[in-house]
Amino acid sequence: MATITRSKSKIAPSVSHEEMTIEMFREDPEFAAEYLNQVLADGDQRELLLAMRYLAQAFGGVSGVATATNRNARTLYRTLSAAGNPELDTFTALLRAMGMRIAVAPLAPPGKPRRRRLASA
Repeated sequence: MATITRSKSKIAPSVSHEEMTIEMFREDPEFAAEYLNQVLADGDQRELLLAMRYLAQAFGGVSGVATATNRNARTLYRTLSAAGNPELDTFTALLRAMGMRIAVAPLAPPGKPRRRRLASA
């Protein structure tokens, strides 16, 4: 009768998608900014709030970001919840605390090149 022996090899612990995303944002702020830009371009408010929660976790946690923005942590948790509706000043303060800002870019119609910037006088 053959005996079956189990290998005692170590299995890497699993990491959730959320934890991995937060870690990637923490390690690469440029990636975090690009991710947020894509959500702003293609997503809805619910996706934006989820992205902002991930970013807040990557940049010190909601309580840390609340301190950096002089906001109440409880209010900020509510603001970033699925039912949240952040005002522009709160949104920009959060981004600033994470080393980011909002920028506006023109949409070029298909086949039409963007206009060049005017030279300053």
